Amino acid sequence: MDLDQLAALRTPVGVAALAAAADVAGGDPLAAATALRSAGLPGPLAATALTQAELRRRAVGKFGPAAAGMFFTRSGLEQATRSVVADRRARRLRDAGVRTLADLGCGLGADALAAARAGIRVYGVEADPTTAALAAANAEAAGLAACFTVECADATGFDPTGLDAVFCDPARRATGGRRIFDPAAYSPPWDFVLGLARRVPYTVVKVAPGLDHRLIPPGAEAEWVSVDRDLVEAALWCGPLAGPARRATVLRTARESAGPIPVQPAGGTGSGRVAVAQLTGTGAVQAPVGPVRRYVHDPDGAVVRAHLVAEFAEGVAGSLADPDIAYVYADTATPTPFARCLEVTDVLPFSLKRLRGLLRGRRVGRVEILKRGSALDPERLRHDLRLSGDEPASLVLTRVAGAPTVLVCRPVSPTG
Repeated sequence: MDLDQLAALRTPVGVAALAAAADVAGGDPLAAATALRSAGLPGPLAATALTQAELRRRAVGKFGPAAAGMFFTRSGLEQATRSVVADRRARRLRDAGVRTLADLGCGLGADALAAARAGIRVYGVEADPTTAALAAANAEAAGLAACFTVECADATGFDPTGLDAVFCDPARRATGGRRIFDPAAYSPPWDFVLGLARRVPYTVVKVAPGLDHRLIPPGAEAEWVSVDRDLVEAALWCGPLAGPARRATVLRTARESAGPIPVQPAGGTGSGRVAVAQLTGTGAVQAPVGPVRRYVHDPDGAVVRAHLVAEFAEGVAGSLADPDIAYVYADTATPTPFARCLEVTDVLPFSLKRLRGLLRGRRVGRVEILKRGSALDPERLRHDLRLSGDEPASLVLTRVAGAPTVLVCRPVSPTG
């Protein structure tokens, strides 16, 4: 997508092309392109409309019905914040008294639009001209152009003086989509991002879930967020916005079984309702270590990344079987939103021959394979087991007291 293509899509002919493309997107690309050209659309416009319609179709998982009127690029969609996450962040800012916000590196505008829907006046800054234009078009499409305006500029040159808060999502991909792992190479760079909190006390920074804890500024709250068991992001809340040192936020949409999680409104995007659970702590506590017990809990990625496994273990009266592996073992299956629970039927020192014999004896033909602390490749193991039968089982590849171990398990319902 470039500026000329965006302008073409916003003409009456382009709007009609998008509508026609939406009817054929998701099928055979060649047949779809042929259908649009047969309807009299120029080839380049048809191709642009089809690409945009396909991106909108994929974006529904992140943005719900609002995706149908938005404009995307492939990389922008991949990096955009999911609406359920952006809406919750916006409400937290609003509840903290934020009324004006600078969004530095606003991308396609996902977070800025959520803040604007929450009643916050947002000033977006985006260095890429096409992306800035797309963000402005998304604000207009959402009816929020009066609340969210975009300036095409370098975020490091923006003066946030007079604004209540700053949100920054530094770019972590190079041109071409390659991931950047060195914070000094982010855009804007990490030193600038950390300096924002000294200039604007109400500062929030979106970061990758794999953030090194040593990079977390003193006094900041680090929050990890998962959606439907998928760890999607982390955020640093600075100054008066900071709460506990570490927070794991677990969200479940209607597509997932919520289990024992309170259900709350998801926000203003039309994306329905979402179940929310949060676990907090210092991130510095060590969980007790003991033997394998009747149940094994596989903690949510947000809990693990937040270093809150010990706090989770305390809540289910559990312990670890290896101090470095985040599987939590307990004598009872406590209903919890923070982990999946399996009942352990067998504990074996890893041996392919012995495991294959046990599973065949039980006519197991379908296995799911979980692993932590194991070098085994799950798909290679699945192939090597050469199973046949009609019974399912869950295998947990792990270490117990340092030794390679496999647990044969069966699921426990979310309600225990």
